[in-house]
Amino acid sequence: MLYVQKLLKPDGRALTLYGRHPISADITAPSPSPEPMQANPHLRWHPLRGEWVSYASHRQGRTFMPPPEYNPLAPTTDPQFPTELPQGDYDIAVFDNRFPSLVPSATDAPPAIVDTLPANGACEVVVFTQDPQASLSSLSLDRLELLFQVWGDRTLAISQHPQIQYVLPFENKGVEVGVTLHHPHGQIYAYPFVPPVPARMGACQLEYYQQHQRGLLQDFIQKEIEDDRRILYRDEWALAFVPVCARYPYEVWIAPIQPVATFLDLTPEQRSGLVKALKTVTLKYDGLWNRPFPYLMAWFQAPTNGDRHPEWHLHAEFYPPYRTSDRLKYLAGTELAAGMFASDTLPEEKAKELQAISVDLH
Repeated sequence: MLYVQKLLKPDGRALTLYGRHPISADITAPSPSPEPMQANPHLRWHPLRGEWVSYASHRQGRTFMPPPEYNPLAPTTDPQFPTELPQGDYDIAVFDNRFPSLVPSATDAPPAIVDTLPANGACEVVVFTQDPQASLSSLSLDRLELLFQVWGDRTLAISQHPQIQYVLPFENKGVEVGVTLHHPHGQIYAYPFVPPVPARMGACQLEYYQQHQRGLLQDFIQKEIEDDRRILYRDEWALAFVPVCARYPYEVWIAPIQPVATFLDLTPEQRSGLVKALKTVTLKYDGLWNRPFPYLMAWFQAPTNGDRHPEWHLHAEFYPPYRTSDRLKYLAGTELAAGMFASDTLPEEKAKELQAISVDLH
């Protein structure tokens, strides 16, 4: 059962609380400041890359690596440390980002020598737990199941805005990948266009589906299962694996075995399988070097343009920043400039390292 309570912060931002049990009606929504941010980001067209770039100068004032005693995501009753989270009994909180790159109300993009548009979209923060010391790997299976339901509910809610074309949940974990707040949280960005990476994914999947009447990732997953060298978790409904074409050391994909287009299309069995796959991967990451493992986790689903997308296959991709145990992996010239990744490790080698880490899902 999913319980939901919608609130409004003093500065006008939305706050939605989710729980596995009824949520008290007397919870009040706090905010670091009662003043609205007045964000009005805009987009500029990049003619050589054929893509939009967002400009949001108000983000220069956002929180960056606060002192240990202050975390604006951690609940507190101390007025010296304002918080984004209310006191009360709930499991997951979602609220509008105070420093968004995209907002539904954006208007009047300034003229430039290239095309410009208002950056109409949404940026939400998803706080996985009120415990600031927790992480995805430490959360219970039923809490992670709730998180998948929240991703689905937010996809449905955000896609009601007519300008939204794509909804992307993700998590940055660790200072190595740029996170500025340590409290366990992710984000959801919703765009007025399909961004370049999922657009390319969608084009490849559509071409394959038109030729074979089957999903590209669906058949790729079957080949990975048959090869059976890089799989980290598998049950009847879902799996996690280091893809044979991994661009990053320790890159991992998670997906349902049978294709679904979005979080909203998951069956309870598929969702349960994905939960176990997600916990397995995050536990193996943390166990690899016995420390919190940094990564970017992105969930790719079909566009929210109202069309059917039988070609799409919901899945997550994890991009850890490490090359070896003592050397960080940064993008180099061939990757940033040319867009071609060059790896000096084999996916099979890294899969063996991760496979060797035993985990307990309970």
